[in-house]
Amino acid sequence: MAESSQPKRSTTRSIELPHGGPDGRLFVDDLIQHIRESGRDYIIQGQTNCTLANHPKPNSLDAWLRRKCTVRSDTKQAVNDVIDELVATRLFKAEILRCPDSGNCCRGIRLIQPPRKDSKG
Repeated sequence: MAESSQPKRSTTRSIELPHGGPDGRLFVDDLIQHIRESGRDYIIQGQTNCTLANHPKPNSLDAWLRRKCTVRSDTKQAVNDVIDELVATRLFKAEILRCPDSGNCCRGIRLIQPPRKDSKG
C-alpha cells in the first residue's frame, strides 16, 4: 500500500463536527491561523440553515467550516456545541462581536492572545 503524501495530523487539538459526517473535524490550529490571516482576532459564529452558496455571512465560522472541514457543505456546522468546545480549549472566549459581513453585533469567538514573553509587568 502506498504511503499518503499528506502528513498525519494530530487530533489532540481538534473538534469533531457533530453534523460534519465521518471525517468532519476542525483542527484548532488551522482556525487560529485563519483568524490571524483575516486581520481580526475574532470570528463570528454565523450558524445558518442554508446552502453554502447562499450563506449570508461568508466570513463566519460556519461558512469557513463548511468550506474547509467537511464534505457536508450545505449543512450548518458552527452549532453551539462547537463554540462551547472551542471555548473549553481556553484559546478562545465567546463574545458579542461586530459581523464583518452584515455590520450587526452577533455571537462569535475571540482568540485569547498568550502573554508576550518580552512584556514586563
